[in-house]
Amino acid sequence: MRALRLLLVLGFLTVLSVASCVVIPLERAFPLNGRVELSQLVARDQLRHSRMLQGLVGGVVDFSVQGTSDPYLVGLYFTRVKLGSPPREFNVQIDTGSDILWVTCSSCTDCPQSSGLGIQLSLFDTTSSSSARMVPCSDPMCSSEYQTTATQCSQSNQCSYSFQYGDGSGTSGYYVADMLSFDAVMGQSSIANSSALIVFGCSTYQSGDLTKTDKAVDGIFGFGRGDLSVISQLSSRGITPRVFSHCLKGDGSGGGIMVLGAIMEPSIVYSPLVPSQPHYNLMLQSIAVNGQLLQIDPSVFATSSNRGTIVDSGTTLAYLVQEAYDPFVIAITATVSPSVTPTISKGNQCYLVAASVSQIFPPVSLNFASGASMMLKPEDYLIRSGFYDGATMWCIGFQKVQGGISILGDLVLKDKIFVYDLAHQRIGWANYDCSLSVNVSITSSKDFINEGQLSVSSSTKEMLFKLIPLSFITFLIQLLELVEFQFL
Repeated sequence: MRALRLLLVLGFLTVLSVASCVVIPLERAFPLNGRVELSQLVARDQLRHSRMLQGLVGGVVDFSVQGTSDPYLVGLYFTRVKLGSPPREFNVQIDTGSDILWVTCSSCTDCPQSSGLGIQLSLFDTTSSSSARMVPCSDPMCSSEYQTTATQCSQSNQCSYSFQYGDGSGTSGYYVADMLSFDAVMGQSSIANSSALIVFGCSTYQSGDLTKTDKAVDGIFGFGRGDLSVISQLSSRGITPRVFSHCLKGDGSGGGIMVLGAIMEPSIVYSPLVPSQPHYNLMLQSIAVNGQLLQIDPSVFATSSNRGTIVDSGTTLAYLVQEAYDPFVIAITATVSPSVTPTISKGNQCYLVAASVSQIFPPVSLNFASGASMMLKPEDYLIRSGFYDGATMWCIGFQKVQGGISILGDLVLKDKIFVYDLAHQRIGWANYDCSLSVNVSITSSKDFINEGQLSVSSSTKEMLFKLIPLSFITFLIQLLELVEFQFL
């Protein structure tokens, strides 16, 4: 009887999996005082890069990063997730450079109690959620080797983790299995309140920069390629497609949208992911400034244990290996020198500009495998650094990396659609006004919804799905999760 009941639930979930996607609104966080030094952003990026590389098999690689002291708004994108029963909201940073979703536990020591970002911090209390269960040491995930996590077994038979960062700061805690609640868009303007059982981290200890209040959030939402990322957990059970997308708004108050599904846009170009890598590595092949290819040895972009090009939404700025950075800056300076005043500000190449940068500075093209080019506007490689002698000072926003990995952070990712198509092992992108609505694919065919208007084309799968009451589907999902949990 149990097997029959489980089979029926799986049948209905198959219909759900091809007819739904999850839409997550994003916000951009700003500090209360409105500004932060560029050196602080570089230090924060350096910290996370040390953390990322410690997860690589083969040892730790330290990035040599330099920057300037520059007042800059903190480019921290976060979203809200609902965890537990009843569901509670948590503000978590969107991070494609790590795998785990973790939030601060109520028992956490040395954890921030307030945030300079103007958000109310929340703590996860396992005793307040009727559906929370500890992950036991006998669970396969606790004995498996994960490239970006350090799992261990505690004396209380709880599967625990510990992340150690490059400067000695870090976080530790234990894994919890509980409900993630979200709105599932079904098509034909239908939205269902859905939930799924997931495993995430409950942080009981934080140290170093994680204890600081100026940019504190409730946790980190890892969207990496590992098995424990939420996208991997949900897609492996057919709850969502094995693809997610984001569009991060760069100007004004920021914000944007993240979708567990594929944003559809005719101008999107795709480039394959480098296989067998823990992060989103792309094959950068060349760089062009104003249509002219730079003289850069392609081997400096080759992927190895300590080289390559990574897409990472958790990095604020952008980083180029020295062999590419130097000719890049030289080409930009040579192009604009007749119209601006080049200057060096605390080690960075800057320019005093009296007009609009879009009228003076050239377009830049990052050229990837499969003929996919990423076109950068001046605002995608420059940062505004204030005013001097009646002119605006703009500085190169890319930082120089001496013998390391090039990283494309929010400076480059903003104002673009990015599609992380894990099913086909590729990433796509297109320049886009992220204040507009987007079309989102809900099936493997050409069906799509408009996120703003929630319109959808008709299909046989859609008609079949409309015959099932949404409340009954929600009940079936919860029933399946409870059955699955019996085998944890």
